[in-house]
Amino acid sequence: MIRAILTDIEGTTSSLSFVKDVLFPYSRERMSQFLAEHATDDEVRRELAEVSHLAGKKLSTTESAHQLIEWIDQDRKATPLKALQGMIWAHGYQNGHFHGHVYEDAARILRAWKTTGLALFVFSSGSVHAQKLLFAHTEYGDLTPLFSGYFDTRVGPKQESASYATIARQIGLPAESILFLSDIEGELDAAKEAGLQTVQLVRDGEIPVQNRQVTARNFDEIAI
Repeated sequence: MIRAILTDIEGTTSSLSFVKDVLFPYSRERMSQFLAEHATDDEVRRELAEVSHLAGKKLSTTESAHQLIEWIDQDRKATPLKALQGMIWAHGYQNGHFHGHVYEDAARILRAWKTTGLALFVFSSGSVHAQKLLFAHTEYGDLTPLFSGYFDTRVGPKQESASYATIARQIGLPAESILFLSDIEGELDAAKEAGLQTVQLVRDGEIPVQNRQVTARNFDEIAI
């Protein structure tokens, strides 16, 4: 029996193009100025130390900005990059530069699932801060009250089964009672290996004939 839903964001609840065409360019354009203005802030300083650690050498603020922009261009899932992007996106949301994109069917069905007593959680490569910002600023209002918890790559990579085992332990439910939703087959394989149930969202394009996953075009097609 499904007792909790764990959902990805990009390509699942939200459009891939929103992240690629809106959020990433926004953070790329503002990264250097943001670091120049906030490099002495405690939270930013901690993330910059981690950037240097991942780069394998001590980087100046300017060098860190160049490294982070390079990681954005590479679509690298580096945890300090995601944290710093979240801080930059916060300004964009708060100033009304954009709204967090959520598909209508996702917003509607998540609300319906919540009313039935299902616990809802998020697992995304974006930082927990960025996840909360997106769901707090949608055209359907603030959706954050729907969720009981958020997970990012601090629990582990999204295509490693250990990450999902950790999430199940933290949620406090048997893995088989958790349904994971994502558009990425490698993530779903890892979740299934950890014992979770899975559904792959295929919003666009053809569904592969030899697909290993249960698939759905949208949240309306997901059977609980």
